[in-house]
Amino acid sequence: MNPSDRTPDQADAPGAVLWTPRPDQIAPTRLAAYMRWLAAERGLHFDHYQDLWIWSVDALEPFWQSIWDFFEVQADGACDPVLGVSTMPGAQWYPNARLNYAEHIFRRATDERPALIARSEDTGTHAVSWAQLQRDTGALAAQLRQLGVGAGDRVASYLPNRPETVVAFLACASLGAIWSSCAPDMGATVVLDRFRQIEPKVLLAVDSYSYNGKTHDRRALVEELLLGLPTVRHVIHVAGPVCRAASHQPLAWRDRLSWSDAISVEAELRFERLPFEHPLWIVYSSGTTGLPKAIVHSQGGIVLTHLKTMALQHDLRPGDRLLFLGGTGWIVWNLQIGALLTGASIVLYDGNPAWPDTTALWRFIDEQRVTLFGCGAAYLINCMKDGLRPRDLVPLQHLRAINATGSPLPIDAYQWVYDAVKPDLWLASISGGTDIASGFVACAPILPVNAGEIQCRELGVAAHAFNDAGTPVIDEVGELVVTKPMPSMPIYFWGDPENRRYLESYFEMYPGLWRHGDWIRFTSRGTSVIYGRSDSTINRYGIRMGTAEIYRVVEELPEVRDSLVVDLEYLGRPSFMPLFVVLAPGVVLDEALKTRIAQQIRSKASARHVPNEIYQVAEIPRTLTGKKMEVPVRKLLLGAAPEKVASADAMANPNSIGFFLRLAEELNPSPTP
Repeated sequence: MNPSDRTPDQADAPGAVLWTPRPDQIAPTRLAAYMRWLAAERGLHFDHYQDLWIWSVDALEPFWQSIWDFFEVQADGACDPVLGVSTMPGAQWYPNARLNYAEHIFRRATDERPALIARSEDTGTHAVSWAQLQRDTGALAAQLRQLGVGAGDRVASYLPNRPETVVAFLACASLGAIWSSCAPDMGATVVLDRFRQIEPKVLLAVDSYSYNGKTHDRRALVEELLLGLPTVRHVIHVAGPVCRAASHQPLAWRDRLSWSDAISVEAELRFERLPFEHPLWIVYSSGTTGLPKAIVHSQGGIVLTHLKTMALQHDLRPGDRLLFLGGTGWIVWNLQIGALLTGASIVLYDGNPAWPDTTALWRFIDEQRVTLFGCGAAYLINCMKDGLRPRDLVPLQHLRAINATGSPLPIDAYQWVYDAVKPDLWLASISGGTDIASGFVACAPILPVNAGEIQCRELGVAAHAFNDAGTPVIDEVGELVVTKPMPSMPIYFWGDPENRRYLESYFEMYPGLWRHGDWIRFTSRGTSVIYGRSDSTINRYGIRMGTAEIYRVVEELPEVRDSLVVDLEYLGRPSFMPLFVVLAPGVVLDEALKTRIAQQIRSKASARHVPNEIYQVAEIPRTLTGKKMEVPVRKLLLGAAPEKVASADAMANPNSIGFFLRLAEELNPSPTP
């Protein structure tokens, strides 16, 4: 169906079909090829995606072995058993197999297309060939070995989204060192809270980076990191704009080795085949409260999951180009590396997508022939609010798909994409996260796109909505629960020897089942809607509503640029629900606008969820990955000590918290236990 064939009422309706792939679009997809392979090689015939998904979770071991065989995974040892231990937590995948993530990346090396296309604000755009990527990775891996880095040692990165970061990660993976990354826009406290836990032997760091046309100096901050990380024996310096300038002063970093020296000696790239569960990387929770969880994923688990996710769910093919907008501290950076497993090229975008103007990224997408563009939902919403019409600027003829993640994509943003970007486009809202380095619910290229809905569960992911009685439900909002293990579930948390934090994080509510902490509703068609975090969901007068539902209707108003809502009901206290709004420039929150906002919620969401009070704020507090800080704000307004609620270094806009500190004093809530 073409969007122009629908009436406005049809286009705006939840669940309305916005796009359906044609047979000629379905046939060349990797998913269709996999289904043909299942029929030919396994005698398994599936007419519908939902039937394929049911088989993938009912026959867990045959499904994952089919992924192994279809993608011709290279390993030593035996594939039997697929699941040595099948209980959660503690599932043990392929206990007799040894492989290497980087080896599977370089199977796709070719001189027919670049491996990377890199763009930064200060150096422009350039391509990196597969030969160059392999040469530099081999040289750095040999240098790391010389520095005493071996399998199991941790290597920490404080680098932006640029080719050196990809080289460094692949070098670590090739020899079995464990990678961990923080973006250089993160402050010293939040970085040390992460890296101190893992005691890295080597730190890769940049002296500066460019964003929004400005240079951000990080020399002194790296010195602070080195003071706080006594286990670091060597720091490999990647030059940023400050140190590329002719007038720069020599760096005072201890044990420094320049990047150019680190890769100066060519060496054969060797791959250490490691146990399937050998750690690949350590990634982190948002860290807004307490020490962030140091989440460890396995080499083999990520190989299998990224092959399945990037090829079958996202339909990346040899010759495609993926650009996923996000920094090196967000799991989407790790996910985009997985695109190299499929033969696609990845486009590294380092900088502000709205610099030097709001059309810059869309022009770049067209210029670089990007086929799949991924971003936070907030980016698309902002483009819509700014009145952009990319299709009037550039043809975007190569753009086949857009992925949106990080928060639910509202229905009007779905419609904006089809109206203002491209009518014949696969728009996919996806939801997964750091915990599994992939998706729980995501997309499939053979399915239609429904307004406001996520297309499907990912194959091999036994995701369900559980009601208060702990049973799966359809067409009801419930807890997102996964009932069977997946290869990319964390193997453990670093520094959690008794698995106490691991168990508390996922398995405390439903022993033996993974509770993710999101509210979700599955439809009878297999689509789903995410309603926000379950620990920040509004439950007014016995009626539960996800915050995303409120944001969706509030932010439809042209005057409202952003919003945040919390409910301060707690242990017998009456409900008090404040709504905080960021307004368009020049707009003032008067009584007339308050009435309009309340009426919008009453008519489009729920009369029971009209806020008790509405406040105008300059900014909504957000984490470094752009997520609204609902739970920390709620805790703060309930009386929690500010230092226990959020670290300024873990926030994208730490000054935004000042308003809420003052409001907490005015509300004078009872302190939380």
